[in-house]
Amino acid sequence: MYVVCEEHLELALDRFVDEYEDAPDVVDLRATTFPAWEPPATCEECSRTARYLVV
Repeated sequence: MYVVCEEHLELALDRFVDEYEDAPDVVDLRATTFPAWEPPATCEECSRTARYLVV
């Protein structure tokens, strides 16, 4: 699972495919809420606001 900004989305997709050898689901964090989980506020790669969850 990766939480990234728009700039690092492609990197996260590549990492996911390399690691799991399967296509990930991409969730727009602006359009989705989770009742039991609060996603990190910032990208894993930089300090920008997190925008996507790659799972």
